[in-house]
Amino acid sequence: MMGKYSRLQIALYFGLISFLLFLTTLFLYMYAIGKQQLFAQLFIARIFYMPLFVHIIVISLTVSAVIYFLLTFLEKRQLGKLEGKLQNLASGNYDQPSLDIALTQDKEMMIVDHDIKRIKEKLVSMSRELQQLSSQPQMVDGTTKEKILEEERHRLARELHDSVSQQLFAAMMMMSALNEQSQYSEELEPYKKQLAMVADIINAAQSEMRALLLHLRPISLEGKSLRQGIEQLLKELQTKIQIKLKWDVEDIHVSASIEDQLFRVVQELLSNTLRHAKANELEVYLKIVGQNILLRVIDDGIGFEAKDEHAGSYGLRNIRERIAGVGGSTKIISFKGQGTSIEIKIPVVNGTSPTDN
Repeated sequence: MMGKYSRLQIALYFGLISFLLFLTTLFLYMYAIGKQQLFAQLFIARIFYMPLFVHIIVISLTVSAVIYFLLTFLEKRQLGKLEGKLQNLASGNYDQPSLDIALTQDKEMMIVDHDIKRIKEKLVSMSRELQQLSSQPQMVDGTTKEKILEEERHRLARELHDSVSQQLFAAMMMMSALNEQSQYSEELEPYKKQLAMVADIINAAQSEMRALLLHLRPISLEGKSLRQGIEQLLKELQTKIQIKLKWDVEDIHVSASIEDQLFRVVQELLSNTLRHAKANELEVYLKIVGQNILLRVIDDGIGFEAKDEHAGSYGLRNIRERIAGVGGSTKIISFKGQGTSIEIKIPVVNGTSPTDN
């Protein structure tokens, strides 16, 4: 940020200027006290067994080094503030006061500041347009896309529940009966281990089916508030799956389109956790922080390597697309064997500010 001169060049310039100043001052002093052969005196006179000329060079280089490190410190400080602004933009924290504070009076930095403000305005405008666009129904042959998807989900859920789910339940009952008989029958004694394995497979398939049915259930809030809808999902989950749940969901009021997208995302996250995470504990938090809606879902499951391009599968990609569709951001932190944390942030921009429904 030093303009057309680098830090090293400026430091060397200062070192050269200090060298010339020391040299000129020393010549003037020696001339004033009547010394002859001024230039030779630089090598004749010694301090700590070293010629005076060497001391002048060392002092000049020290000045250069001090100037260089001082400029480096100041530049890193400016770049740190610039990085903070960019991180706030990337995280959707458009309401941070630091975004409107000038970094410095340096001309180049003022230009960068101006560009950041323009980017902020464009991002806010894009978020507003995306949220407004998402609230408009998409029509397909005279029927809304959401209605078509909801009817198809209903159909699939009914078919799975009436056929596959019932068959799995019947198979589980038969396996339970066989396992009980094996306790008293010598003929079935060699097959105890295999019977137990089959029972575990059927039980896992039932858990998968419950997760699928949860995912395919009606996707609208059906007149309930977002908080009521999420709490109903979690309470229903508690009755079907052996998992420890903890939640803190605020009663927030935003546009219907954002509420709907958040509800679908929570639904999909719960389904993904049940199907893939193998978690024993699950935490869900939803609140308003500043001018942002913050949703955080944490589990203690098997996790995955976030850098893996296949990590998180289609479900997480779909969630990212949903959140991006309303101008939000998704942050996923996961490590194998250490669980997963998913943080979703949606800015509430002017024009879509929280209002009572």
